[in-house]
Amino acid sequence: MIKNIKLQLNHQEIELYVHPLKRLLDVLREDCGLLGSKEGCGEGECGACSVFVDGELVNSCLFPVGKAENKQVLTIEGFRDTVRYDVLRESFEEAGAVQCGFCSPGMMMAAEGLLRRHPHPAEQQIREGISGNLCRCTGYNMIIDAVMLASKRGDGLW
Repeated sequence: MIKNIKLQLNHQEIELYVHPLKRLLDVLREDCGLLGSKEGCGEGECGACSVFVDGELVNSCLFPVGKAENKQVLTIEGFRDTVRYDVLRESFEEAGAVQCGFCSPGMMMAAEGLLRRHPHPAEQQIREGISGNLCRCTGYNMIIDAVMLASKRGDGLW
């Protein structure tokens, strides 16, 4: 059953004509042309597809678009327009936490979610905050260092 679904995507109201059970990830990539969210596993294990729905970090590969109706969806593309994104990006680059880049959008969304909850996180909080995101290239120490650096640089932003 295809239907009209309204939602706010990256601060703009949109209306989609899609099946409500279609994965949000597929809607973002196929119907909206937003390619920042990646499909890594399709099972909610890797975090490459992470987006915010009404401020909550979700795996868009498991999230039916119908559940996003009348809600705010924020992707990495919408987050890129913020100072907090700039602080995170620069911190990730400086700490060497970006290599192939496949996991970076999801990892940065997870870091954003963590820093919203804990502006000055301890190492263990960072480990827990990014535990739903996998990275094959960097190892996690550089990512932890990047989040710590972003926390210091962005003091007062989160």
